[in-house]
Amino acid sequence: MPTQLNISAEEKLALLIKMSSDKKALKKAVFSKPSHPHIVRAVATLRSVGGKPALQIECFTKDNKALHRNIFCASPDFRDEICKTAADFMQINLISTCGDCEYRRSKSGNSTVLGFDKLHSALSALEIESEPILDNNNSKDYILKGDEPFLKLLGICDQKGRIHDKKQAKFRQINRFLEHIRDILKYIPTGDVRICDLCCGKSYLSFAVYHYFANVLGRKVSMTGVDLKEDVIAYCSDVAERLGFDGLEFVCGDIRKYDTEITPQLVISLHACDTATDIVLEKAAEWEADVILSTPCCHHELNHKLNCPELKFIADYSMLRQKLCDAATDAMRLKLLEAKGYSTDALELIDPEDTPKNIMLRAVRRRTFGKKAEQSAMEEYLRIRKFLMGENA
Repeated sequence: MPTQLNISAEEKLALLIKMSSDKKALKKAVFSKPSHPHIVRAVATLRSVGGKPALQIECFTKDNKALHRNIFCASPDFRDEICKTAADFMQINLISTCGDCEYRRSKSGNSTVLGFDKLHSALSALEIESEPILDNNNSKDYILKGDEPFLKLLGICDQKGRIHDKKQAKFRQINRFLEHIRDILKYIPTGDVRICDLCCGKSYLSFAVYHYFANVLGRKVSMTGVDLKEDVIAYCSDVAERLGFDGLEFVCGDIRKYDTEITPQLVISLHACDTATDIVLEKAAEWEADVILSTPCCHHELNHKLNCPELKFIADYSMLRQKLCDAATDAMRLKLLEAKGYSTDALELIDPEDTPKNIMLRAVRRRTFGKKAEQSAMEEYLRIRKFLMGENA
């Protein structure tokens, strides 16, 4: 039985990584809380290197570099190499198709593997999977190739189409946003498409979304990015002109005062700060946009107004209070959109390891949504506000 294994926690972890690798059950192992001040974290995944299975460890440093090292699964030193790597981290999470486990080491040096027995048993009973291991030379099937002209002008890749190390997370974020757009194409009428990017900032998304509709899908696009920063708008306008993106314009101004003569089928917003997200959602719902995709940024308003005795046991702790307010704020936003005739979802935009601001609010306008249902949703929204903020909500 696993509990009878008289080996160290590091050796137990190495054993599980070896078993999950051999049976192609390994999803990834995340190494965190490093002892070296220059290291941020490391991620290990199973790859085929030269036709041989290997554990590829990608180590991220504070100067935004990614260092790679391969440990071949057939190597007699495989477990020793894992143990040496584990010695540099206080926490390691192993994620497999059979389940997860967590290695922890305290400041005093005591270590353990939580969930070892269960995962060991599951891996022991698992038949070897037949799915091929991802080749080390195969890139993820992104919508963008990485060498698009707008990526070069925005400084995300070099002239040869190589994504800069510091922009890898941004590149993944843009592609993931486009994947979300691909998922909602069925809700956007065919033909010409009108899109608004509110609080567009540096407009990475504006350019990516315009490129996707105009150049990938071949649709005629009219798109406007709106932001308060004059220098940013001037820069984005210049880039759009240099790219020949004739259907993409940028407007400097307050989104509360901005209006569009043509009803947008799609309204997007990435990391509009605090209540700016509420203004974006209100504006989009007022226009009756077919689809709204918004990723909020900081959440401060509810944190200042929270007045709920029933939740005091959470609110007494500042970190937990903020997490509560983050989730409650976004949930209220979605409930209000329901009251305005939308079906809603909260989705993950990107891996939280890339950014903690990874919640995507998605709203799709209902074609049939009666007044009674809207009224019921609004009454529920108001009850929630009163519960969280008291009589002055």
